[in-house]
Amino acid sequence: MKQITAIIKPFKLEEVREALAECGVTGLTVTEVKGFGRQKGHTELYRGAEYVVDFLPKVKVEVAVKSVDVDRCVDAIVKAARTGKIGDGKIFITAVERVVRIRTGEQDESAI
Repeated sequence: MKQITAIIKPFKLEEVREALAECGVTGLTVTEVKGFGRQKGHTELYRGAEYVVDFLPKVKVEVAVKSVDVDRCVDAIVKAARTGKIGDGKIFITAVERVVRIRTGEQDESAI
């Protein structure tokens, strides 16, 4: 099993959710986060004063999938989240050793 963590632009969340649903993903976790990469933030104007926004709003999407489904899910996320502009985000894939569904006690792939 693998966990896919995608950091994406907030307005792309619904497209990514739909793309993952088409891949058969039945559950995911979404967290509002802030961060920066190469774009290093930007400046904004507020009440006539310019200030630097160091951390940009992003959305972190986390989903656990069977190892055989990773490439299909990653491709779906990339296709749905890509704008072609800086700041589109990143995808991290990590190994998952064990999963337990609290309600039933099911473990590993049957718990996903």
